[in-house]
Amino acid sequence: MTIKQLILITAALIPAFCVADTYQGNITIQSFSKAKKHMQRDIYTNPSHMETLYCGASFDKDKYIELPQGFTTEVHKKRTGRWEAEHIIPAENFGRVFIEWREGHAVCVDRKDKPFKGRKCAEKANKEYRLMQSDLYNLYPAIGAVNATRQNYNFVILPDSANKSYRTFGSCEMIIDSKGKKAQPPERSRGIIARTYMYFEAVYPKYKMSGQQRRLMEVWDKTYPVTQWECERSERIKKVQGNHNPILLSRCTNISLSAAS
Repeated sequence: MTIKQLILITAALIPAFCVADTYQGNITIQSFSKAKKHMQRDIYTNPSHMETLYCGASFDKDKYIELPQGFTTEVHKKRTGRWEAEHIIPAENFGRVFIEWREGHAVCVDRKDKPFKGRKCAEKANKEYRLMQSDLYNLYPAIGAVNATRQNYNFVILPDSANKSYRTFGSCEMIIDSKGKKAQPPERSRGIIARTYMYFEAVYPKYKMSGQQRRLMEVWDKTYPVTQWECERSERIKKVQGNHNPILLSRCTNISLSAAS
């Protein structure tokens, strides 16, 4: 083999390796229930970080939630004290691109020989969907009642956040427009939400944001900078799940360098 041939082969291989390494999603965890166990066992282990994304409610290793003073809810009250794993990008918002979700599959038949589709079928029949559903970078702790009320609504800035028809949670500044199917998250969570959406689009070709949604996430990303805990969480997830978060990689390196200097 000539030197020229070797250079050409090397040049062809290196970019492919770098792209795969940089923009790789979850390839390890295929079970949503296992992902939740990893959250409890490997990610949220320090009491100073054991709080829910939207409302800042603290919780312990047994998933007991201590509600913030002044928290209220009019709906899903039975799930108020429940720790739940919230998909920042809702499962339906990426799941419906899978044909198994929309139309079903031959393996999606219940005990009465009745075919089914939707989330359960996509989870049963498609490995790629299972990996996306179980990606730890997209999962954050939430109060069950807030998770249930948010459903699969997209995040926005509501034009009239004081509208009395909106669902609110007292001292927790999460606002849900159930009629318009939109949600306005508290400022404390907006940067994290933005970078989660950006990550998901970067590593999963099946998922694309709308132009309007992308512009909002870019604004939130710039307005609410990356935190030290966000970087530590990303590093913990990498150890469990195996892949980097390309949105955080260089920024967290800079944060680490700043902390060390």
